[in-house]
Amino acid sequence: MRILVSGASGFVGSAIMRELSGEGHTVLPLLRISSAHLPSWDPARGEIAAQQLEGFDAVIHLAGASLAEGRWTRRRRHLFRESRVPATRLLCETLSQLESPPKVFIVASAVGIYGSRGDEELDEESSPGKGFLAELGQDWEAASLPASEAGIRVVQLRMGMVLGQSGGALPKLTPLFLAGLGGRLGSGRQWMSWVSLDDLLTMFKFILDQEELSGAINAVADDPLRNVDFTKELARALRRRAWLPVPAFALKLLMGKMADEMLLASQRVRPARLLEAGFQFEHPNLRVALEHVLGTRKGRRA
Repeated sequence: MRILVSGASGFVGSAIMRELSGEGHTVLPLLRISSAHLPSWDPARGEIAAQQLEGFDAVIHLAGASLAEGRWTRRRRHLFRESRVPATRLLCETLSQLESPPKVFIVASAVGIYGSRGDEELDEESSPGKGFLAELGQDWEAASLPASEAGIRVVQLRMGMVLGQSGGALPKLTPLFLAGLGGRLGSGRQWMSWVSLDDLLTMFKFILDQEELSGAINAVADDPLRNVDFTKELARALRRRAWLPVPAFALKLLMGKMADEMLLASQRVRPARLLEAGFQFEHPNLRVALEHVLGTRKGRRA
């Protein structure tokens, strides 16, 4: 296949570029600098080189400002939205007008679309929640409508916490736990939904091959855990103790609104549609995933 990837320099983007290229596909990045040889765009200015997008079999859209960097000031919340919603709409409107559009468009989304829902089990049929991330997720996914209206198969991949050594949350948590500073966050009763990087990469390939899959798909393992259990498993994998809880008020004081929606929110999400389609997880539970990612178990390290 000939595949275009936006956000190709990021944690997931660089991994999917390597994975798909290694399997013989032609994989090109969508650059933010003008290039005569590679597809390019400037989403902030609403500019895109449409002729360079002709003839791709698939587009994987991962671009967007990191939600985990810095406090959620009004300016940063504006950046989160502008780097996702108008950018996705620009890309989809352009793809919809091509003479040779892609057959499939996979856009990154997040389980944050469900909001904080306590112990409620959530699947793709569950309604969106409330809060900044939930509203952002709804607008983000809706921005891909021009592509689906043009007959392109659109998949919104709602990702949980991605576990890998080269990016995401794990490299930030590991030093704390190794130093004996790890522990539950707040009450620890909030549910966390996660996926190993290797399983996420396999999901992308699975979706590319499964032509009947479209719409929202939860990209999480079928093993959500409460935060207190997640931190215990991480401490176990690192051969440390998770003994130092972080009070909710301290997180809110340090991180503001981000703490409520990313660290203290409860999302018990299941990958119902992937399971129904026959997807097989390499890392079906957190213990296996952490042993693999942290190198304490034989196998490819994420």
